[in-house]
Amino acid sequence: MITHHEVSLGRSRMLLALTAVLVVLSAAALSGIPAAHADNKRLNESVAVNVYTVQHQAGCTTDLKINPQLRLAAQWHTDDVLNNRSLDGDIGSDGSTPGDRATAAGFRGRVAETVAINPAIAISGIELINQWYYNPAYLAIMQDCANTEIGVWSENSIDRTVVVAVYGNPTTP
Repeated sequence: MITHHEVSLGRSRMLLALTAVLVVLSAAALSGIPAAHADNKRLNESVAVNVYTVQHQAGCTTDLKINPQLRLAAQWHTDDVLNNRSLDGDIGSDGSTPGDRATAAGFRGRVAETVAINPAIAISGIELINQWYYNPAYLAIMQDCANTEIGVWSENSIDRTVVVAVYGNPTTP
């Protein structure tokens, strides 16, 4: 038989353990250190697939190809936005534009970019596409049939998720 004292002691231990967990999570959030790095490959690929669908709903007939150079440019900006909370769009902390980053990554051609900042540890592909779909400027970028290549990158911290897609229309050499 469990006594009232044992139940009370069990509750105290549980509260102590919960308090310790909350202190660790709070310290991680306040220090600005990302708590975990998730493998966002599936999210990144789903964004590209959803953009392909938006393009084809708009009448585009070309395929949308994943471009590693555009993905690298997207990764650079994602990391920059995640670590610099004053950023909320296309301009990087160093003043770089999507075109600057794509060129630095080795891409040649016209580029455009969409950025999502979600105040949570995660975002679903549907939430993301809805954010971009109902933004007229971003919808125009996604529906532009000349954008035949894409690079997507996303990163998470304890209180924030950033997703960047860089769209490209490569120049022929």
